[in-house]
Formats: sequence, C-alpha cells, structure tokens
Amino acid sequence: MLTVKDVFVKTQEAAIASTNQDERALQIDYLALEKKMEQALGGRPLELFHINQFIPEGYEDQGRFNVVILTSGGVLFDMVVGDSYFRYDLFSCCDLDKIQLIDGTWDNTENKTEDAFLSLRLMHGDEAHVLLALKDEQRPGVLALADAVSRGRHPEKKN
Repeated sequence: MLTVKDVFVKTQEAAIASTNQDERALQIDYLALEKKMEQALGGRPLELFHINQFIPEGYEDQGRFNVVILTSGGVLFDMVVGDSYFRYDLFSCCDLDKIQLIDGTWDNTENKTEDAFLSLRLMHGDEAHVLLALKDEQRPGVLALADAVSRGRHPEKKN
C-alpha cells in the first residue's frame, strides 16, 4: 500500500521538475500542500497514482500539473497543483460513464518529431480526467491505473 507521504514526495519532485528554464519556479508552500493532500485523502488506503508531466488540455488556467490517485476502495482523486492553486475532484470508479485509452502518436512541433503517447480518459457527465504517458517509463503506471479502474467499473461476471 502507498501512503500519503509516498504520493506527496513524488508530487513535490514533479513540482520541482515541472519548471522549464524559461519559467519562474513554482512558488509552492510544500508543508501546506502536504497537509491539504493528507486532509483530502482522509487516511484512505491508496493503491495507485500517476502524475502528469504536463498539465492536460482544459487544466491550463488551474495549475502546473495534476496527480490522479486511486484508493483501494475504487475512489479516484484528481488533484491539480499550481503556484497558489490546489483543487481536487473526487469520484468513484462506479460513477464513470466511459473509460478511454488512446495509444498513438502526436506531432511534436518543438522537436520536429512524431512522438508516442498513451492517454487514459476517465469520463463522467461532462467531466474528463486525463492521465498522460509521454515517456516509455510512464506507460506501465497509466496501464496499471486503466486496468484497476476498468476492473472496478466493469468486473467480470461469474457464472
């Protein structure tokens, strides 16, 4: 089992790494962020998490990156972290209307290459929660979350 401390340490590392040379470093009060994460998760046992390297489309005005956490009870938290911004959405795997996994390529105009990506979209109502794997080492985590969420949402029926 994961602890809030495990997730927070990785979140802090991601916050530090999310700043490009051309950007001002994130101005996060890490002690306050850790307390907010602990309070939000409320001692729930944590199973899996993924931190997006970049903020997915639709989150741009809200923060620098997001963390998606799955509890052992099938509850998902989508936490958005920014300079002076923290928010989270909370929903159950059972509430999802659609789970979409996209394994494809995108035109990276900055590097002038075609790069692979893996995207997991968790949709309910008009909301979409996105996990992105832009590097090979990020793919297993996204696939593990896709598997856990789909098993929670669509368990196999026993005869």
